[in-house]
Amino acid sequence: MIAALTLAGLAACSAPVASGINDPYEDENRTRHEFNRKLDRALLRPAGRGYVSALPVPVQDGVSNFADNLGEPSHFVNHVLQGDVEGAVMNTLRFAVNSTVGLGGLIDIAGELGMPEFKTDFGETLYTWGVPEGAYVELPVLGPSTQRDTMGRIVDVFTNPLTNTLPNPEAGYARGARIAARLGDRGRFGDMVDSVLYESADSYAQSRLIYLQNRRFELAGDAAYDDPYAAADNPNYEDPYDDPYADPYAQE
Repeated sequence: MIAALTLAGLAACSAPVASGINDPYEDENRTRHEFNRKLDRALLRPAGRGYVSALPVPVQDGVSNFADNLGEPSHFVNHVLQGDVEGAVMNTLRFAVNSTVGLGGLIDIAGELGMPEFKTDFGETLYTWGVPEGAYVELPVLGPSTQRDTMGRIVDVFTNPLTNTLPNPEAGYARGARIAARLGDRGRFGDMVDSVLYESADSYAQSRLIYLQNRRFELAGDAAYDDPYAAADNPNYEDPYDDPYADPYAQE
């Protein structure tokens, strides 16, 4: 009972919706962004294209379903930490159904039965606990993030009970499935990613803007769009129309 009340109290302390662009490490971020673009051009883009062209769609879907199912225990842990009972219950039911009837998660039987996905992560848990967004950062290989979400990514490595319990070679299969699923995403959404990375006037500013807007909406819903850049009293506020690095196409 005490634990439940504590979680409920934490859940009531969500951080305020951030606004503006807080990017004090822009020079370092741009260096890492350029590294990520070169890595994508040399490896990820061709690998993603090869993946989606070589494998039938049902196989791609099966790999993605398997990878998603492996993430359900982590979602469960984070929903518990957020005091979200409905999300935790749904994660448990989806994992149980897909791991058995769904052949280890290859088939999303739970989805076909009307059980929606309740994805979350420790970055959202920190947001629920009231931890502020922090500065924008671009991570090598992983791409756009914030200080809060970067901490969340690190903790998420340990929040999934399967991470340290799967024996070999099953653990290797799990890692391979996650990598393959990401390559599949790169292949399926290739045109969209290419338009940002290689066709934008400033791919760094464009990817930064897209990430911040999408992540804030993911965490706060419509409240994130009430006035995303109107925070003149915020010392870190930057008007995107005055940002010399902002992509002009992102303003339309």
